[in-house]
Formats: sequence, C-alpha cells, structure tokens
Amino acid sequence: MSSAEPIEPCIYLIPIWLGDHGGPEGLPAMNVDIVKDLRCFFVENERSARRALRRMDPSFDLASIAMHRLDKNTSPEELDGLLEVAIGAGRSGIMSEAGMPGIADPGHALIALAHVRGMRVEPLIGPNSMMLALAASGMSGQAFVFHGYLPRKPHELRRTLQKISMDARTTGYTQLFMETPYRNMTLLEEVIRTCPSELRLCIAVNVTQPKGSVRTRTVADWARNPPNLKGAPTVFALAP
Repeated sequence: MSSAEPIEPCIYLIPIWLGDHGGPEGLPAMNVDIVKDLRCFFVENERSARRALRRMDPSFDLASIAMHRLDKNTSPEELDGLLEVAIGAGRSGIMSEAGMPGIADPGHALIALAHVRGMRVEPLIGPNSMMLALAASGMSGQAFVFHGYLPRKPHELRRTLQKISMDARTTGYTQLFMETPYRNMTLLEEVIRTCPSELRLCIAVNVTQPKGSVRTRTVADWARNPPNLKGAPTVFALAP
C-alpha cells in the first residue's frame, strides 16, 4: 500500500484589491481557486482578512481555517513559530490589507525566513499601488527607487527628502514613497517646503478607485494649488 506523496511546503502571496470599491472581480480567477483550498493564513488584521475571503467566495468556510497575526509588531521569535506553522500546514497564504504582500508590508519578514528554509514562495497576480502609480506618472520606469514609508520625526523627514531630491537630480532615478493616509498632508507640506521647486512630483491618490487620480506637476505647481489628500491612500513619486 503506497502512501500519498507529501505536499511541498508553499507560501502563496495573496494580493487584495485597493480600497472599498472593487473586489475579487479585479483578480484572476486562479487566485480565488487557490485561496479556496488553503486553510492556513498569515494576516495583519483577522477581521478584514475574513471579510476579504468571504468576498472572494461567499460560501468560504471560515470556521475551517486558522489565521495567524503577522504585522509590524511580530517579533523574531514569533516569526520562527509562524514559519513552523507554515511548514506544518504544507500550503498557506500571506494576505495583505491592500495590494501585494511583501511590498511596504510586514509579510516580507516571513517570506525571507521561508527562503532560508528552502520553502517555495508563489506570488499571485494582483494590484500594487506603487507600480500602478509609477506606470501612470510619466516618470522613468527603467530606473527607480521605492523608499516605502518615510521617517515621521520632522528633522529626519526633512533630511530624508533632501537626500531623495539630491538622488533624483544626480541619478535621474524616479523616487517613490508613501505615507499612511492620515499623515498625507504633513508629508506633502514637507515635500513642498524641502524639495527643489523644479522637480516633478507625481501624486497618485486612491489608485483604481472611482475618484482616484494620478497627476504629475512640478513641486512649484503643487505649492500654488495643493490638493487635499487627507484620509486618501496616496503614492508619491519625485523625478527630474
């Protein structure tokens, strides 16, 4: 009597739509088929993750799955334990709150450990606000740097923006960065104060959403007519 072949341990990276408008219809059907077979998930917020799974498949049996917290506060010791859970599960998934896991997202730490242990990591196709903003910005997509979230302390933020501006001028690389929605205006005000007025600044707001926009102007133009970004998911890009 032959036994079934063991399942190769695999972590799937499960992208989630950007914002309240839209949903699984914007994802490949293959994603939903894969997710429906998983019973182990690593998530930032269990409530929103369960809601996303139910939107992917209204008949999803939420009682049959295990969810494990994976956020910016997850310690290295906890990460080791989560990796053992993933190996034991065979097939599991990392879910982002929005967009792609591992991109400006705490999932990257578990993904790194998975590679150390030789696990298969399978990214699924889905939206990523940073890449969508870059594509629509009119700036160079050949050479760019993504800085993620910038420092919050005013003097550190100013110093970082000065360096980003210098790098944009000297290298020609597009400089991408972002902030949590409730701090967007603080970041924009500092960009206008600190960055050279002739640099181009792309502001991508609510990408893929009904009232979303991607607009590129000079820093000086934005200073004359700054947009209201309060509470809106936003990606910024700076270039010569």
